[in-house]
Amino acid sequence: MENFAPAAKAEMLIRRPVAQVFEAFVDPAITTRFWFSDSNGRLETGKQVIWTWKRYNFSVQVHAKAIEPNKRILLDWSITGIPTSVEWKFQERPEGTFVSISNWGFHGDAQKVANEAIDSTEGFTLVLAGLKALLEHDIALNLIADRFPDGRPARTK
Repeated sequence: MENFAPAAKAEMLIRRPVAQVFEAFVDPAITTRFWFSDSNGRLETGKQVIWTWKRYNFSVQVHAKAIEPNKRILLDWSITGIPTSVEWKFQERPEGTFVSISNWGFHGDAQKVANEAIDSTEGFTLVLAGLKALLEHDIALNLIADRFPDGRPARTK
């Protein structure tokens, strides 16, 4: 039997030009309107930044491994204390930009890895929905801030 490692994947069409959609993920002045609340810098290849979710009293160090303007973002982060990889791919289409986000490299027993992949898929789906509302309709839905009204649940490391 072949080994299978669960990965997270979320995808969505954003009806805006690829440059605008890409910029929303690298420029924290935009990203903070639909995802995290603070960042100490713009995503750039080789640069480490800190993303913070004040509502949940949580921060994560992000290492940008590759930034290909309007095409791809690849980073490592440690949401659970152990690094995983996240990749955004941007495909320009006549009706807008198709964004695909993948997250892989989860660690632990099979149940823990599956749970992390499911949680990540859910989170990135909310991120894409929030971005879509913001860029297409200039509405901040507060999806991430409202996901856990009683506070972010404890995660096991």
